Order: sequence, then C-alpha cells, then structure tokens
Amino acid sequence: MTTSASPGLPGLTLDYCGEVHTARPGHPLVVGRDAEVAIDDNPFLHRHFLEVSDRGDLWWLSNVGTVLSATVADEFGGLQAWLAPGGQLPLVFPRTVVWFTAGPTTYELDILVTGSPFEPVRQRSELAGSVTVGRVSLTPDQHLLLVGLCEPVLKRQNRGGAVAPASNVVAARLGWTPTKLNRKLDNVCDKLTKQGVRGLHGDASRLATSRKARLVEYALATQLVTTADLALLPDASTRP
Repeated sequence: MTTSASPGLPGLTLDYCGEVHTARPGHPLVVGRDAEVAIDDNPFLHRHFLEVSDRGDLWWLSNVGTVLSATVADEFGGLQAWLAPGGQLPLVFPRTVVWFTAGPTTYELDILVTGSPFEPVRQRSELAGSVTVGRVSLTPDQHLLLVGLCEPVLKRQNRGGAVAPASNVVAARLGWTPTKLNRKLDNVCDKLTKQGVRGLHGDASRLATSRKARLVEYALATQLVTTADLALLPDASTRP
C-alpha cells in the first residue's frame, strides 16, 4: 500500500555535497552515518540522525538521534533553531540550511522546498564598527574571533564537512595570545547566552570543543559571519 501525497504538499529535495535526494510522501528520508543520505563514515555520527517526513500539508525535520543536535536556519539567517534529540521543526522556507557537528567535524546540508508560501527576511545589518543580528551586537574583536573559528567552513568549496580549528591555532592565526582568545570566547558565549542562545556553556557535561562547535553553527546560521568577512583576517603569508 502506498501513501498518496497531500494535495497541498510541496516538493522537497535535500542536497548534500551536490548529491540531491528527493523526498517522497509516506517514505521518511533519513540522514546519518548509515542511512539513505549517508553523510560520512564518522564514528561520532549517529547511524540515523535526522529525518524528513510529511504530515498533512507540511514537511517536517526531526532529530531521531540520542546525543547530537543540529542548528537549522533559513537562507538569510532570520530564523535560527537548535534541534535537540527528539525535536521537530516544520520546513516552511524555500531553502533551509542545516549544520551539525560530530566529533571534530562540522557538516552542512541544504533542504529545498518548492512552492513554499513563506519567504525569509534578511536580518543582518552593519552599524559603526559592530555587527548586529537582531538584538546581538559584537565588538570588532568578537566578530574577528568568530571569523577565525569559522574560517575552515567558510573557505571550503564542497560545502560538506570541515574540521573546526583548535583554540591555539585560531589564536596564532589572529596574532592573539591563547589567554586573549579564551577571554574573548567567554565574552561572546556569555553575550549570546544572555540573548537566549542555547548550548554555549562549557561545563563538566559539555566540553569546550562542543561549545566552539555550537558557536560556529550559530554564527553561520544567523550570518554573523559570511565569506566576505574572510578579508578581515590577517594575511597568513606575512605571519611567521
């Protein structure tokens, strides 16, 4: 027995590294290490992690894993959500971007919905030496820190997986001491946490690497940093 599509259900495709998968009504499209959309042979990644399925006239994205979370945003960063295990979100925008981190690697995939009635609104603005998204305003150093953390993801060409750099590598890249970098990192995480951003507190149950990965995902999802910001980084060829 096959399930017929709802008359109002739009088409949906999922794009990972140029591999395009078309969702079918009544047949969940699963993303994971060993799934229909096979991401990577990464032991830190769930065999089945994310699932796209239909209910009524909407497509939904569900986190069917047990540990990992995903960051979900529209293409302009106006909407950003943290999809924890067991969480679900309707896919209502023409393009939704999903980031998630497994071990040291951050992955990105696109979900395209044809005929969606919703249109995202660009939120980013530049204000006198600061970067503002919604109510979040960063100092130039805080912004530069995010660019340094996100550099490997911003520079990749295949939009697949990228390994986040270690703190000492980012500090050297920016010409900072490790102490200065950690202080700036704490300040950014505290500022965003006060704005309601989850997953940025490092404690016994959340390693510092997880905190940085979540910060990278959030910065990309809300477009606090873009490829144009790479020009702000020091010229690597002039550093010893």
